[in-house]
Amino acid sequence: MRIALAVLGSALCFTLSVPALAQSSDDGYRTAAQVGAGYSVNPNITYLTASGRDLKLDVYQPWPSKAATPVVLNFHGGGWVAGSREGDILHLLPYMQMGFAVVNVEYRLAKTALAPAAVEDTLCALQWVGRNAKRFNFDLGKVVTTGGSAGGHLALATAMMPSDSPFTNQCAANDSWSGPYANAAPKVAAVVNWFGITDVADMLQGPNVRSYAVAWFGTMDGRMELARRLSPLSHVRKDGPAVLTIHGDADPLVPYAHALRLQQAMDKAGEKNQLFTIKGGGHGGFAPEQHQQAFQAVRSFLREQGITAPAP
Repeated sequence: MRIALAVLGSALCFTLSVPALAQSSDDGYRTAAQVGAGYSVNPNITYLTASGRDLKLDVYQPWPSKAATPVVLNFHGGGWVAGSREGDILHLLPYMQMGFAVVNVEYRLAKTALAPAAVEDTLCALQWVGRNAKRFNFDLGKVVTTGGSAGGHLALATAMMPSDSPFTNQCAANDSWSGPYANAAPKVAAVVNWFGITDVADMLQGPNVRSYAVAWFGTMDGRMELARRLSPLSHVRKDGPAVLTIHGDADPLVPYAHALRLQQAMDKAGEKNQLFTIKGGGHGGFAPEQHQQAFQAVRSFLREQGITAPAP
């Protein structure tokens, strides 16, 4: 179905301004018209049933699609306890302006299922992309994950966890429950991490404890060990994805130290990575010029990794 892009906004995790999309108002109008006319929207696709719920995703696809298209999977923020995929729609516009297909993913929050449910879900969403590449003309050699805050954590974890992780087991019966299980997830080429949590255990106790993290684990036994297994820092390896991290150095909710520690770990492993620091920046809500600079960094980083798409 070809429809004009409807934009819904939310201040839950990101504040995106029109100047982040274009240098001038005329360019902004052209960009909006280009995206609205050049994309089809496939909403409310069930990619997984878990905890008695059908979990949905939306696909924003260049139209008409003439060649395999690089694809961005987006995971919303909200501390694993709040947020919605609809609240991130404005944040997706720059990727569409770059010509990417976008998959915007819902996952279970703590009120439905505690950790590790959110990670299990996003790993299944990645498998869904692998299984549906022909249907939507995804280029599986150019898969990017992104998200902010808890969504940044999920983008990193989804991309960095090995394919044989037991956290993928939930996906086994999602496609063909009677046959052998084969992980259909493509290898993620790059992650755009907006101020994501990189050490989950750090948020459960000590000076950086945060209520949202405590709520995600509840009273379960062995929560510190599980938190370490869910931490991107535990999965840095030589053959992992390239990572761009965007983080304000005055972030009160996810310490800037999380970005620095990830950068240090990836440098030590010899992995491609870049840290783009927003000077004086908090937990999102960046100034328009800071957003513009951040997305310029995103564009440049993806080009450096050979991940580009034709403009719609």
